[in-house]
Formats: sequence, structure tokens, C-alpha cells
Amino acid sequence: MEPGNIRFGGGAADTMMHPLVAVLMILGVLLILFLPRRYVIAPLLFVVFTCPLGQVVVAGGLHFTVLRILIMAGLVRWAFSKKLPGGVFTGGLNSIDRLMVLWAVMAFITFSLQWQETQATIKGAGDFLDLLGGYFVVRFLIRDREDVRRTVKAFAAICLVVGVCMLNEQVTHRNVFGLLGGAPLESAIRDGKIRAQGAFGVYIDAGVFGAILLPLFAWLWSQAKSRVAGTLGLIGATAMVLTSNSSTPLLAFVAGIVGLCFWPLRDRMRTFRWGFVVVLVALHLVMKAPVWALIARVDLTGSSSGYHRFMLVDNCIRHFSDWWLIGYKDYDAWGWDMWDLSNQFVAKALTGGLVTLVIFITILSKSFGGLGTARKTVEGNFAEGWFLWCCGTALFANVVGFFGCSYMAQMQMALFPLLAIINVATFEAVQPVIERAKIPSNSRLASIPSSVRA
Repeated sequence: MEPGNIRFGGGAADTMMHPLVAVLMILGVLLILFLPRRYVIAPLLFVVFTCPLGQVVVAGGLHFTVLRILIMAGLVRWAFSKKLPGGVFTGGLNSIDRLMVLWAVMAFITFSLQWQETQATIKGAGDFLDLLGGYFVVRFLIRDREDVRRTVKAFAAICLVVGVCMLNEQVTHRNVFGLLGGAPLESAIRDGKIRAQGAFGVYIDAGVFGAILLPLFAWLWSQAKSRVAGTLGLIGATAMVLTSNSSTPLLAFVAGIVGLCFWPLRDRMRTFRWGFVVVLVALHLVMKAPVWALIARVDLTGSSSGYHRFMLVDNCIRHFSDWWLIGYKDYDAWGWDMWDLSNQFVAKALTGGLVTLVIFITILSKSFGGLGTARKTVEGNFAEGWFLWCCGTALFANVVGFFGCSYMAQMQMALFPLLAIINVATFEAVQPVIERAKIPSNSRLASIPSSVRA
């Protein structure tokens, strides 16, 4: 049975804010508003991922989570910031930024049309702020390679802290973040296995969070001056994945490792991609069940719900006519536990319709495409190529995680920095080419290396 008020309505009737969380939130807001811009990303991310999402301020019947308050502080900082070199965003407003705007607008419109209720519209407005506001705040804060390094270091510190707390859950069976409220105090248990959840409140989210950051920590480790931070990040991320005791994080974790191992074969990836497609088509033709039924066979922990993931995808495909226009709100009637949209692609389809799903997939496609083009541009430069490869591997790990986890609130704030990092990486990669193109071929300056000209 679907839990009451899981989609909108309900929630805390009054403000629920632990004094420690309130102090941390206020400190975070002050740091966001007054720190030099380049240092703001660290406190923003740290407060977001160490404060339980259930901590909320209720004003006039509206719910303001810690995340939402921090996003609004970030938007204020952005609005009152001085004009920065290179414009508001690195590389200007690009196609991914425009697609993010379109995604947020379409998601809000379709959700409101589905329900046609005031409360649903209010909830949709809050989601709109979380989605577009959160993305543009991190896009504004992450502008160059040093910002990228600081961001990944902040994630390493978060993983180390949360990873230690999740290890403690395995020993004590109690979630220390639950003492603050807004997250379960008792650890989840399935088939006798403790599933630690930390500040996320959902063990799958906690594990996937660590898994998708593994490739970025591998890049950080490869930087001589950041090796300690990279090592601590790898340890924390691994602890989060293992203590979550869930198949989806493990799959994303393995995907990240496999992706990194493909680095020597980076020039042959087109063959591997098409080979994978051919194998899927062949399996679909010879299997008694559809090829997506393979999802039901995924069980890396002995207590996974792969069959549920398969049924989500299967029902979504079979009921295409129900949701393609503006989504579909009665999907919970499709079968047992179908209300639990623990698949990012299915969630986008059923809550936003075909247009929203296509926009989301296009964002991923353009991000992969931009990284591929950038990597060819820096061919021969190992350091730059490895950085771009790690970014692509992190995005691939996210895609694998999407098949068992629906990104909401906190998890969105794990994806947005990666998209911002990819924007920076792809923009910086093409700059030497643009600079060379601006210099006439017959100019004496053209024969001088760009490093010397700089």
C-alpha cells in the first residue's frame, strides 16, 4: 500500500528543526552569503548532505527544507554578486543549461496538470526551486578547475564523515543522524542484513551517493597535491556502498570501476557501445521474456528487489498510452508496490510525460557527447584526457544508478555538481583550439606555444 501523502500534502504540521541543525543551517547561510565565491561550494554541499531532509521550517503552510533554504541563500548570493570575468556561467548559457530550464518548466506544468489541485501546484513549485535553483547555484559556483578540485574535496570530506557514521550503524544498529530527527533512528534491516542510511534516510540513496563519486575521487587521487583527499574520499565512498547493503549502489560502484578500467580502450568505445546494443537486441529476440526482464535477475546482496525494478520498467512500457502526454498519476494501481518509483527514467516518464523524459535523456546524451568531443580535442594530453574520462565514468555510474534509484532533493544535488563540472571540463578543453583559431596562420605569434604566450 502506498504510504499516505507520499507525493504531496501532509508532512510536518509545524517546524521540526533540531537546535544543532538550526545552528549548522544558519552558519551555512552566512558562509554562502559572505565567503569569497570560490569557497562557497564546500559549506553548501556539506550542510546539504549532513542535515536530514526531514528537518524543515513550516511557514504559512509551506515547507522549507534545509536544502531549499540553502538554495535560496545561494540564489541571493548569485543575484548580488559582481559581474564575473567570462559571464555569469563558464562558457555562457549553453544547450545543457537551456535543457535544464526546459526540464524544470515541463516537470512543473505536467505535474500541475495531472493533479489540478492547489496543493499539487505548491508542491510542484517547491520541486521547481529545488531543481532549477539547485542547478544554477552550483553552476554559478563551479567555474574553473580549482573550483572543481574544491568541490570534489568537499565530497570526499562528506563521504568520510557519513561513511564513518554508516559504519557505526552496522555496529550499533542506530543511525546517529536519526537523533537529530528527520531521518530514521533505527537502521533498516532486510533478511537479517543492516542497511545503513546516514543522513539520507534511504539506504539506496546513501549507497548510490558514494558509488557515483568514486571516479571523481580516482581523479583527485591522481593529482599529487590532492592524493590524501582522494584516498579519504575513496575510503568513505566504499564504506557507504558496502554498509548500504543494496544491489543498486554495488552495481553503480562496479560500473565506475569498470569504466575507469576501460581507459586503455578509450579509442574503441564506439565498437563496444554498438556491440552492447547488438547483444541486447539479440537477447530480446531469443529470450522468452523481454530483455529488460534481466533486471529481475540482478541480486548482489541476496535480498534485492530486482523483480520490482523489472515490473516498473515493464508496466511503464506496456502503459505508454497512459503517460506519454502529461504523465500518469494512478500508476500505483498497476500492481504491488508500483507506487515506489525507484527508477529515474520511469519516474521522469510517469511524473512528467514523454517530453520530460526525452529532455532528461538528451541532457545525459549531450553531456556524454561533449565529453567525447573534448577528449578528442586534448588527445595526447594524459592529464586532461584522464580528467575528462573520469567525468564521463562518473556520469556512467549515475546512469547505472538510475535503474534502481530515483533522484530527489539531496540526490539531485549530487548530480548537479557533476553536470557543472562537465560544463567546465568541456569548455576548458576547447579553449586552446579557439585561441589558435583566432591567431592568423601567417602571424609570427602563431609559431609561439600557447603556454609561452600566456
